[in-house]
Amino acid sequence: MSDHQLIELIERYLNGEMNAEERDRFEAMRRDNAAIESRIEEHTHFTGLLKQYGKRIELENRLNAIHQEIDVHTLAEELTVHPNWVVKLWRNHHSKISVAASIALFAVVATLYLGGSFNKNTTSYTALRREMQSIKRTAENAERNNKAILHDIKSNKRVINNGSFAGSGFALTANGYIVTNYHVVRNADSVYVQNSSGDAYHTKVVYTEPAYDIAVLKIDDASFSQFGNLPYNFRRSRSDVGEDLYTVGFPSDSLVLGRGYLSSANGLNGDTVAYQVSLPVNPGNSGGPVLDSKGNIIGVISGKQTQAEGAAYAIKSRYLFRVAKEITKDSTDNKIVLNNKSSLSGLTQAQQFNKIRNYIFMVKVYN
Repeated sequence: MSDHQLIELIERYLNGEMNAEERDRFEAMRRDNAAIESRIEEHTHFTGLLKQYGKRIELENRLNAIHQEIDVHTLAEELTVHPNWVVKLWRNHHSKISVAASIALFAVVATLYLGGSFNKNTTSYTALRREMQSIKRTAENAERNNKAILHDIKSNKRVINNGSFAGSGFALTANGYIVTNYHVVRNADSVYVQNSSGDAYHTKVVYTEPAYDIAVLKIDDASFSQFGNLPYNFRRSRSDVGEDLYTVGFPSDSLVLGRGYLSSANGLNGDTVAYQVSLPVNPGNSGGPVLDSKGNIIGVISGKQTQAEGAAYAIKSRYLFRVAKEITKDSTDNKIVLNNKSSLSGLTQAQQFNKIRNYIFMVKVYN
């Protein structure tokens, strides 16, 4: 069906305008098709924003109507026989004061709206890539650094150059595709990945999707062959609030595991692309995987709430399936099929960690 027909069906479904047979048929489609489920969530979020905006406009109109009905002079005369200097000031300049107050009120409302009341681009949200150095390098220094890094890699040595920024990433396929956040590799001149054992590889950025904050890297290093079968799979279905979770990444120079739980089905300000998770994350965790207790990947860490302890956000794993489909569709050289088998179920968390540790990478960005 067309997008127009799908939206019309969604509106009828949400407004309760379907009969029992139509509703049962639509709910069956919703269960079987993750894309329809996603469109329902997005439409619900969009209509919610429209209602909020409508309520704000209605409130402004009511306040303006009340303001017009007030006779300030008469009110002042009734309340005091001997006006003090404040009342005199109001009587002489009330029109100017009213205009100034209205402008101030509008400025406050506009600031709140533009400052992030309806989106996650707000000061209360911070991305989690780690700044490694603040000194800008000249072109000569950059070339010398890259040659040193390549020499270390070819010599099978641990790469010790810090780069400009660092984040985390994890293997998407066995043949060298790695996923991380878009904001981690944004404006990068070159990108390297390194696991906890010191294995390091040069990569190229093959795909970015800023709307989902996802980037896909491809190892293009002569020393790389294959990862082998991935120990984890990717969860397509929705995860439940309260599920035990853990994340693995590089907020420091060594691999760190953090445990917690899924605290909300949506992200900041109702963002349906992300989950809210209660996990200990810090700069450098961006791009790291979030796994459930069975070792299924359910999301990708992207940021955290600065004004609430333990409130972090993870892009839902089902969007990785969309990214894989887009990459495969747009290129004959890049074919991505996400793993649907896991060898982690039934293992303890320590055993799971040991099996996945060399599939998690520090992403080092140079620019």
